Parts: sequence; structure tokens; C-alpha cells
Amino acid sequence: MTKPVIVVHGGAGTWRPERSQLGIEGVKIAAEIGFKILSENGTALDAVEAAVAYMEDNEVFNAGKGSALTIDGHIEMEASIMDGKTLRAGAAGLLREVRNPVSLAKLVMEKTDYVFLIGEWAEKIAEKYGLEKQNPVTELRIKYWKELKQKLLQGEVNYLPRLHQLIKEHPELFTYETVGAVALDNKGNLAAATSTGGMTLKLPGRIGDSPLIGCGTYADNESGACSATGIGEIAIRLALAKTVCEYMKDGLTAQEAAEQSIREVNRRIEGANLIGVIALDPQGNVGAAHNSPNLCWAYFNAEMERPYASLEAKRIIIT
Repeated sequence: MTKPVIVVHGGAGTWRPERSQLGIEGVKIAAEIGFKILSENGTALDAVEAAVAYMEDNEVFNAGKGSALTIDGHIEMEASIMDGKTLRAGAAGLLREVRNPVSLAKLVMEKTDYVFLIGEWAEKIAEKYGLEKQNPVTELRIKYWKELKQKLLQGEVNYLPRLHQLIKEHPELFTYETVGAVALDNKGNLAAATSTGGMTLKLPGRIGDSPLIGCGTYADNESGACSATGIGEIAIRLALAKTVCEYMKDGLTAQEAAEQSIREVNRRIEGANLIGVIALDPQGNVGAAHNSPNLCWAYFNAEMERPYASLEAKRIIIT
């Protein structure tokens, strides 16, 4: 039997002091929840769903309750999940009221013939199967939204045309954090899941990497599992989660693959300074790397008494 392990992240970016300790505690609890399922012979798929669902319910994270607001002040959440044994996957986007988008993604995978549903019909599937609703808007996200929108209205920032320059000038105002988890169960099966509220002040209808299989989420028993976080457009352009898994399939460990993927981001995409990944290879080796100031993450395996958690992993910066 394989020894189970889970890795979770609460997002890459700049973690403000008012949230940093809460973030560390949150990823610890998420890792404990997922690992408990694994230790009781549960599946990797159930473990990543439960870990991500907990973080969606914890408003310190930008997913579920506590999601970032669009430029017009609304919520549009998205999530995905993937089973490394079967390569089945599910995703949902443009969600406004579903309490746990990751659970809706799993329903799409298990109860429909599709991989990705968005908007009204995705919400109808959630209602059909009894998923809870909630208002995901929080006072903290309203505060962040007002701060950045005020700068935008005053002409202090040029929002999307030169996004990387804006990030350099005002990193404290951006919320790119995503939540995710990857797990290996005692049967040797891998799974991955990712969920987010998206970027602060995004245009309505924008879809990031989190619900896109191969970009924000990927799992394959033959290669590994990965969840990405950061600027979604960059992860999409590099099919980042699949790229990490391909590195592992080629023989790199999870840590080597995570680091190499961030080096590729730095080499190929100018100004891409907000990206992070977590990974697991089929042997249960853990990987985590980022080029952002912080990556809130944790992992837990059978040899540990409690999870390890930090606001930094291996940081790969542009030289």
C-alpha cells in the first residue's frame, strides 16, 4: 500500500499582515481534513474535495466565501477537480451563489457527460443535487475592491494593458490567491482540485486557469498531480499544471518539476511575478515553488504528527 500524502495551497501573491496568520492556520486545517480522509482509506478525490471545500468556507481565502469582486462589484467563482486514476474531470465557472464550487465541479464530473459548465445551468445543476447556496461577499473583499477601484477611477493605474507594471507598483492591492489541493491515497491514486474567486476587478465573464483542466488543475497516476495559483492568464498560456505533470512523467521529482515550471514562467513570460504551484509525484514526493512574494501552503503525510505550513516554499525569482 502507498503511504498517503496531501498538499494544499491558499494562494500565491502578497499576503497582508491581517490575513497571513489566518492563512497559515487555514491551510493547516485543510491539510488535516484531507489527510484524515486518506488515513481512513478514503480516496484522493474525496480528500482534495474536502480540503478545498474547507478553504472555500474560510473567508480568509479568495474562493467560495471571501471571493474577489469583479469590476462591477459581483462575484464569479470557478473550480475544477480531476481524478488521476481515470482522467475524469469536472469544472464549473461564473458561479455567484454556490457555497462550494469544488463540489459542483465534482458533480459535473460524476453526474453529467461534460467536463465544464458555467453560469445559469451550472447553478441549476447545483440546485438539482442539493448543494447549499450562500452570499460569498465579505467586508474584507469589499475593502480591497474599493481601494483598487478608487485608484483606477483617479487614473493612478492603467489596469489591464500593463498588468505586470501595475502589480509591481501596487502589489498590496491585488488578490490573485486561489485555493487548491493534490493528494495521493493508499491505493496509489492521485487527484487534484482548484477553486478561486478570480482576480480583483476582473471583467465580468473572464475565466481564469482554475477551472481549466491542464492549466490550473491536472492529475494523472502515470505522471503526478498539480494545482496552480496566481495570474490565470499566464498559467493558461503555458498549460502550467499539465506542464508540471509532464516534467514528473519525464523523471523529475515533484519538487524539481515545480521549480522547473516556475523557471519556464520566468523565462517565457515577461513580468510574470505572481505564480505558484504545488505538486505530488506518484511516489508521494511533495513539490512547491513560486515566483510571487508568498505562497501559503501546507502538506501532511503518514510520517508526520501534524502538518507543515508556511507562507513561502522554494521561490524562483527572475535574475
